[in-house]
Amino acid sequence: MSFISISYLLFFPAIALLYYVLPHKLRWILLLVGSYFFYMSWNVKYALLMLLSTVITYLSGILISKVNQSELSEKLKIKRKKLWLTLSLVSNLGILIFFKYFNFLNSAVADFFSLIHVEWGFENIDVLLPVGISFYTFQALSYSLDVYYDRIKATDHFGKYALFVSFFPQLVAGPIERSSHLLPQLDKVISFDYSRIRSGLGLVVWGIFKKVVIANRLAVVVNQVYSDPDSYSGFETIIATIFFSFQIYTDFSAYTDIARGSARMLGFDLMKNFKQPYFATSIPDFWRRWHISLTTWFRDYLYIPLGGNRVSKWRWYVNIMIVFLVSGFWHGAAWSFIIWGFLHGIFQMIDLWTQKSRRKMNSL
Repeated sequence: MSFISISYLLFFPAIALLYYVLPHKLRWILLLVGSYFFYMSWNVKYALLMLLSTVITYLSGILISKVNQSELSEKLKIKRKKLWLTLSLVSNLGILIFFKYFNFLNSAVADFFSLIHVEWGFENIDVLLPVGISFYTFQALSYSLDVYYDRIKATDHFGKYALFVSFFPQLVAGPIERSSHLLPQLDKVISFDYSRIRSGLGLVVWGIFKKVVIANRLAVVVNQVYSDPDSYSGFETIIATIFFSFQIYTDFSAYTDIARGSARMLGFDLMKNFKQPYFATSIPDFWRRWHISLTTWFRDYLYIPLGGNRVSKWRWYVNIMIVFLVSGFWHGAAWSFIIWGFLHGIFQMIDLWTQKSRRKMNSL
């Protein structure tokens, strides 16, 4: 079920109406059932994968919490907590890698062996990529990591935790929410508020406008040129590329607007995912404005644990490159995405290397 569909136009008002009719204690059940119905409209079987990820991360949080409350020595506590966190990370990332990256990795290995004239015996598998798996996997893993780092307390309410992972407005295209932000909102008593409904509806309408009127119209030109680049001049290709940059922004940010607007009408606040990225004054500034929920996810759960900038200079550069290579790979299972991540890592380093000279030039 796409946001831009008659199905969603019927689905959301029905959910919102029932939501405000039902008593507070039953609303989470409605939203959980509605979220799974929303997801299963794409593929019923893959809802089991989301449920599996939910169960694993929920149990990891409970087990880590029990270790914290135990009378074990600090050394043994750390060891046990790392065990439960590792199991959560390996199992969830294993599922993600299998469904999203297996064929790419398998083909890469086959290509390598062909270079040395050795036959690789494993064929690619015919499997569909589960919708939103990258988003809900990262959201669920953030919970395990937050419990591990003692940023939040593990919840004992499985139903509300399952809703946190599967909450339909941001399930398919984000923003990637943090448990510390979204989970407490599930306990709030929310009353009907006309101003909030109007504000949320405005976001939804604006998102639909950006997607249907801007992104989809730009896509006509972009697809025409990109599908047959030899038939067009360099100038036309440049125009198509500029159009593509606005197409991808309006398309992605449109889904975020509809997600945030839908959630707002139900009384929930989702984080802002874009902040005028094309007004950025540098590459690092761009990444503070583009897909903010993912950028901050990598910052908090990969870059900082690697040491961030609190290490030697060469290791700092390595940390930056790791983050952008992983970010590129997260976006897609293809060498083009890895190269894209590598280039952005290089751009980040160039920005660091030239900071002093640019400051001097600006002070003249």
